[in-house]
Amino acid sequence: MVEQKIFDRISHHNSAALAQRSSDLYQHQQRDWPLLREGVAALNDIRVRTVQCGSYSVRLQYNPKRIVSTGAKVDSQSIRERKCFLCTENLPPQQQGVLYHETFLVLCNPMPIFPEHFTISNIRHIPQAIEDFIPSLLDLAKDFSSTHTIFYNGPRCGASAPDHMHFQASPKNVIPVEQDVEEEDRRSVAMHIGNVDVIRLEGYGREVILLESKEQQEIESSLKRLIAAMRKVLGVTDEPMMNILCSFTGGLWRMIVFPRMKHRPDVYFNEGDEKILISPASVDIGGLIVTPMEKDFLRVDAAMIESIFGEVSISRQHTQTIFSLLQDLQV
Repeated sequence: MVEQKIFDRISHHNSAALAQRSSDLYQHQQRDWPLLREGVAALNDIRVRTVQCGSYSVRLQYNPKRIVSTGAKVDSQSIRERKCFLCTENLPPQQQGVLYHETFLVLCNPMPIFPEHFTISNIRHIPQAIEDFIPSLLDLAKDFSSTHTIFYNGPRCGASAPDHMHFQASPKNVIPVEQDVEEEDRRSVAMHIGNVDVIRLEGYGREVILLESKEQQEIESSLKRLIAAMRKVLGVTDEPMMNILCSFTGGLWRMIVFPRMKHRPDVYFNEGDEKILISPASVDIGGLIVTPMEKDFLRVDAAMIESIFGEVSISRQHTQTIFSLLQDLQV
């Protein structure tokens, strides 16, 4: 079934090839796949407004097409009762992808948040879990480096298919945190692990841990150490809740990690008009909050955003305890 879905193959490390062929796929699929064509056309009608929250700002995006993802049922029973929409045998007939290293299929997201929004799905139906695929995340970031950032939503904090391993790709710098991390007055270096800088972002309303290095193996090892420290501090045995954005620019890998306490805030579960349909994943907690309901787009204010971020993020004390473990922790 995979062979029938292949638009092209990329079997070597070549950022120009992956970026160009993925863009070619996007144009080709718009011609042949009405659902994608409609989704891309809908981007012309989205509305955006900026909300200033003390020392940081966020952008709200009114995007009705995202109701399917924002409102997705991700409980175990619902997952068991539906077909996996990322398995190749369940993809729409018109949908094709770029096969990357015989492992991942780069697919056009038919309900995009931004132009050239890709879902990068493993060709096997295996659970969403990052640790075995950190090398793939870093490789994808490098091979997509000319155009895109790669992001990962954990199985319990934003992945609408927690049963199927996948990443997503967004155009570089479209998610506000990617530019905010460049501000020197926000960057507080916590430590160095070999050739990896571990940095905390200050005054951001939610906890953000940056890993930066020019050494691929070292940043891979450091992320594993960070995950192990998070497990211990948060008292979990499975994957700790987190969202990750990964990019490669000028020889430097950057991982932006958002450690999480909750997936959806309490207001998501309110009844009637009190319900706010905001379900933070990488894009949202990165500063571009998608609101599929117009009433939410119009009424969400700084106090509500600050409350939501504070509720779903770990605390500063958690971050400090995680840092205290990192130096000596071995993976």
